[in-house]
This record gives sequence, structure tokens and C-alpha cells, in this order.
Amino acid sequence: MKYKVKTTSWNESKKALSDIRRKVFIEEQNVPEELEWDEYDQDCTHILVTDENNIPIACGRLKADGHIGRMAVLKAHRATGIGTSILKELLNHAANLHIKKLYLHAQTSAISFYEKQGFEVSSEEFMDANIPHKSMEKLLSTGVH
Repeated sequence: MKYKVKTTSWNESKKALSDIRRKVFIEEQNVPEELEWDEYDQDCTHILVTDENNIPIACGRLKADGHIGRMAVLKAHRATGIGTSILKELLNHAANLHIKKLYLHAQTSAISFYEKQGFEVSSEEFMDANIPHKSMEKLLSTGVH
């Protein structure tokens, strides 16, 4: 499957980003809507993935402090490498910003995905939006990713 990975902003891609997150988090995972939207979207670097028909299918974001979050891939497009592409783009962007340490709150079902990309579990399990999570971290070297 062909897809396009693009670095974007909330202002430029708000509708596409929010549509994906609404489908994955609010509708599929039953995250309360008030927990999904926050004041950070405006200041984050966002990654938007579109399919060959330019339809939005996945997203993720990076906060200036190194926090990766809101990674979401529509159900029909999972297990295709898109999540890895998003994460690699976020890692490259973080390296360009000279961010030394990245962290995220992974749903426990996604821990092995992040471990394959060099993240390590750094907390006990905790609940977020009624979904079990663990914090994970990755130190960035100065080399190429």
C-alpha cells in the first residue's frame, strides 16, 4: 500500500488530525472527548499520513519537551508499517530540534511496538482514560536515526 507521511501543524491540518483521533480514540477506544483535546495541539509538530487517494489514515505528535503522543492509525491500516513510519519521522524531527530524551505513555498493548524502536519502559502500569499504560523513554544519540 502506498501512503504519504507529512510533517504539519495543527493550523494546517486540524480537520484531518482530529478526524483520525476521533475515530481511533473517542469512537473505537471510548476515550472521553474532554480527555482527547488539550491545549498542546497548537504548539506540537504533527505527522499526518494519507493514503494514495489523499485520505487521512494516521497521525502522531511531538511536544517541544520530547513527549510523543496521540499516535493513531485507522483500524484498516494497522500492521502495515505506518506506525513505524510516523515514529521514525517524529524521531528525526526531535533529533533536528536537538531533543535529547523522548518519552511517551504507551498503551500496554503497544509496548512491544515502541520497544522495537528503542524505547524502554520507565514506569509501573497506570490507567489513562480507562486504558492501561506505561511510560516509556528513549535517549537520542547525535547520530543518524
